[in-house]
Amino acid sequence: MRVAAGFAAVSVEDAIRASTSYDELRSSDGALCWLEARPEAGGDGTVMRWRPDDDIWGISPEGFDVTSRVHAYGGGSFAVTEEDLWCVGEGGLYRSRRIREQLELVIQGSVGGLTVGDGELLAVREAEQGDELIAVSLTSPAEVRTLTASTGFLGAPRPGPGLLAWSAWSEHDMPWDACEVWVGSYSRGGQIDSPRKVAGGPHESALEPRWGPDKALYFVSDRSGWWNLYRWNGDTIKAVAPIAGECATEPWELGYQSYDFLADGRIAVVVQEGPRQRLVVIGAGGAVHPVDLPYTSIKPYLAAQGTAVALIGSSPTAAPQVALVHLADGDPQVEVIARSEHAELAGAQVSTPTELRIDVPGGREVLALVYPPSGSASKWRAPLIVRAHPGPTASCLLRLDWQAQFFTSRGFAVVDVDYLGSTGYGRSFRESLYGRWGLDDVDDCVAVANHLLAAGHAIPGHVFIRGASAGGYTALHAVAQDGPFAAATAVSAIVDPDRWTKTVPRFQRAHAMRLRGGAGRVRADNVQRPVLFIHGTADEVAVVDDVWTLAEELGTFGVRHELLLLADVGHYVATSSQAGVALVAELAHYRSVMAAG
Repeated sequence: MRVAAGFAAVSVEDAIRASTSYDELRSSDGALCWLEARPEAGGDGTVMRWRPDDDIWGISPEGFDVTSRVHAYGGGSFAVTEEDLWCVGEGGLYRSRRIREQLELVIQGSVGGLTVGDGELLAVREAEQGDELIAVSLTSPAEVRTLTASTGFLGAPRPGPGLLAWSAWSEHDMPWDACEVWVGSYSRGGQIDSPRKVAGGPHESALEPRWGPDKALYFVSDRSGWWNLYRWNGDTIKAVAPIAGECATEPWELGYQSYDFLADGRIAVVVQEGPRQRLVVIGAGGAVHPVDLPYTSIKPYLAAQGTAVALIGSSPTAAPQVALVHLADGDPQVEVIARSEHAELAGAQVSTPTELRIDVPGGREVLALVYPPSGSASKWRAPLIVRAHPGPTASCLLRLDWQAQFFTSRGFAVVDVDYLGSTGYGRSFRESLYGRWGLDDVDDCVAVANHLLAAGHAIPGHVFIRGASAGGYTALHAVAQDGPFAAATAVSAIVDPDRWTKTVPRFQRAHAMRLRGGAGRVRADNVQRPVLFIHGTADEVAVVDDVWTLAEELGTFGVRHELLLLADVGHYVATSSQAGVALVAELAHYRSVMAAG
């Protein structure tokens, strides 16, 4: 297998260095702040700040990892006031009295969803018994009050004019299945009075409440089958603009902001349709105006500044960027503030994906993103890596993935599959994998692989499947049956759905309960192809014990396998300091199978 003439393979070091991530973008006192994580620095989160006509600079203490573990997946891990930085790290909530100075611990425990109110910091505090909304005095942090509590889960609080809004869901639900929006009277130093449910219920996911400049409450609900924006004036609820697309994403983390209010009365919204995300502006009367941007992937963090909106965008040829989109007049003007491209990759030839849609039994259509080998012609033929995304309530997105480029630059093709249960296709599609996990998702991945084999693009015997987390479960079941796959790579994999309901963090127990009932536990005596397991020893979402046991069982049945344990690495291998080790091992795994075949 050769790399195209004149084309240099992407090195593992460059692929990792180019994978800088930006998250939690927000506007604060005329500045933009965001959380930046660089894999080459171990993936630690640093709070960055930018002002017009000024440089970007870090405002969190060097060496301190700003990250929240609330609800296992975090979110809302920092807030900035005029003088102080409030942030979450190992141990709890911290405050720095002056930017970049030493942090002092304010609250121990699991905290997230940080929001600055009137003289108070509002947040979500989690315990094994449930969640609390808390208020912390900005001037006297020792004064911590509980505003409301639940045996279930609470979303990030959003203060308004004498009111407070928040979302809530029970311990038996995931927020994308059943979630409610609540409102109560609230003032500085006080408690929540007369709480009232505004929207949501057993068959409705209502999310992201925010107060508009018109003092009305806005939120996103999937009551129509799509997450769309709604407005509550204190009496009635009306749709702002019906859109056949998702105006929110699956809320794995606290603090998402999929829409924001421009100074001229318009509303900027991120809309997802399948693997694509775009920006629209909703004007008077609900008129929807698409904004022409060079981005096909936009994270759910919009931050309005006057008639401009800041966002984190990327595309198949551009790594994530923090950009300010000026929307005042005529064509939008994009001002790039920060970009993550590594200098060594600036001139790299990338593989640009194409959308593949195929029909599967049951009258459904499956969409996949196909990355041909870098530098190849349209009639390419290559070893193929099918990737099942994690979640499984997630999706494959149309954006630059340097770890995919690591393989395409070495002559592989990569295909990402939006199997049944993915987000971006409406509520019904998202729910359809419940009770069918390990069955329909596997069938969809098999169908895509078989289509590319029949088209002459994939090489028989050189087709592989890999997945992380829930995608790892899909990959393992795919090689536990006859099919096109010659081997599997399972990263941070779930092995036994029933056992997972007992070991998974509190937030995801309801997810585990609803997903199970399909293919069941991965049985070693069914696995028919070589497997590479990659797992962090500190993984709290999918504990390593299950993978260790399965690997030992495979050995007793004579199934070729390898277990790569990454010391002190958690659930997210791809953003850890050991991401390069994992990439090299995965490449070696495929090459060894091809050599043996």
